Amino acid sequence: MDDTHEEFVEMLNRLLATPQDQQLPLYLEFIEHTKEHFAQEERWMVATGFAPDNCHAGHHATIMETLHAVVEHYEKDDKEIITRLAEALVEWFPQHAATMDAGLALHMKDVGFDSRTETLADPSRVRPATMSGCGSVSCS
Repeated sequence: MDDTHEEFVEMLNRLLATPQDQQLPLYLEFIEHTKEHFAQEERWMVATGFAPDNCHAGHHATIMETLHAVVEHYEKDDKEIITRLAEALVEWFPQHAATMDAGLALHMKDVGFDSRTETLADPSRVRPATMSGCGSVSCS
């Protein structure tokens, strides 16, 4: 998870360093990276007992909707929108990682889930789809 988070931050930094009129190709790569990043975490959630509609996954869905909406605005000549979103994500991401993702990582460790192989050491330790929270202390 840490490697993926570092890549996410690096891509945000590259977006912010790119001239606004040249950001779209890199931004589209960022969307794809984020989609894969969130899908990976959501596979882990389901494999370790989270309900598929948990609020952590809900946060991911909201971010993905926003990422896609930005493309349309950019193409309609709002060339500052990618920068504005990247700046907002720079503010949002540390809190998300420190709460929801850290909670997920702790839960994965507690149930013996190997994120590299995406397997449980002892599958009997997890009841399918029993957790509906965010993998942190609250869903806010």
